[in-house]
Amino acid sequence: MEDKKTLMDVEPGMTYTIKEINTDDEMNAFLFRLGCYTGEPITLISKKKKSCIVVIKDGRYNLDSLLSNAIIV
Repeated sequence: MEDKKTLMDVEPGMTYTIKEINTDDEMNAFLFRLGCYTGEPITLISKKKKSCIVVIKDGRYNLDSLLSNAIIV
């Protein structure tokens, strides 16, 4: 079985497929509007200790560590 990795665990410069998102309903709805949902590709551009920059459907977003750790790839 594959280990569950969050955006904070993987290498920048790669594209991953979102396997799971562990947030509340309100945050899930917000992410869905951005195009961030299970099965979609997400590219990790860079990451720092408390945030990461991702590309989702041609949009570039800065996600805090709480949200980055909720997205399983």
